Amino acid sequence: MKGLELSRRYFEEYGRGMLEERFPHLLNDLAAGLFGSGSECYGFDDDLSTDHDFEPGFLILLKDTVSRIDAFLLERAYASLPKEYLGYKRQLIAPPGGPRHGVFYASEWFKEKTGSPDGHMDAYSWCTIPSHVLSEVTNGEVFFDPSGFLGEIRNSFASMPEEVLLKRLSSDLLYMGQSGQYNYSRCLKHGEKAAAQLAVDTFVRNGLDALFLLNRTYMPYYKWSFKAAQDLEKLYELPSLYEYLLLSGNEEEETEKKKEIIEEISSLLALEIYTQGLCERQENDLERLSYDLLKKVRNSDILGLEMFLLVGNI
Repeated sequence: MKGLELSRRYFEEYGRGMLEERFPHLLNDLAAGLFGSGSECYGFDDDLSTDHDFEPGFLILLKDTVSRIDAFLLERAYASLPKEYLGYKRQLIAPPGGPRHGVFYASEWFKEKTGSPDGHMDAYSWCTIPSHVLSEVTNGEVFFDPSGFLGEIRNSFASMPEEVLLKRLSSDLLYMGQSGQYNYSRCLKHGEKAAAQLAVDTFVRNGLDALFLLNRTYMPYYKWSFKAAQDLEKLYELPSLYEYLLLSGNEEEETEKKKEIIEEISSLLALEIYTQGLCERQENDLERLSYDLLKKVRNSDILGLEMFLLVGNI
């Protein structure tokens, strides 16, 4: 059974009744669901995933108006729910990074994840927060949210400002151009095959991030990035090309094909960017295209951020 389904069924069978019967005065001040860290929050879990951090459980997030006493009583009530459900046991030890289920104040939960309690961030924060963090606070499912406050917070994180998207996309393209269109060939000419593959890795990592941005979503943690990319509508052909670049070698008969694929990927990205109206022309030189995108950014706080600040955020 998928973890998201397990969580939803556990909530409907035990959680909803507990909230409605024991805490009716708080129903408009809380919400419940499953999202955050873990493959189950994406629906990517399988049989192997059940060997750690897998349990029947869910999040209960509270508004700041809920008293500490009520929060404590909710924690006690959550802890008293059945310890086993459909053959799966609740975990006794929290996973690395802290508990993924239970009762939290929403502002504290989101602030710990992102630095923002409610999805309202300044230009620096929007430009430098890692993509996988934005993915974690917008993935999964909300089971119960009578007042809609949790949905509002999640929507705020999902709504990346357009100029931020342009800046982050520009950064991706700059590093793709330098690593793939320029440094890959130079490393090979120097006889540095390992360094050439590192250039490919940089090209693919930034290329994946660009792919998700152009689909108006966020790239998850790296080990789920290819699986998530399979469900994207735009540029659906790119994941297999990225995969070839990573899995193929750097012997002479392979390098020419890799160079061709790098240029093919660059052309596909450039065409999509032009088609979406993000630039005035189709420019296949990704470094030049990067600067073309920056011309559309008017916010000086966003424009003035150094590109290196965005590296590693994917």
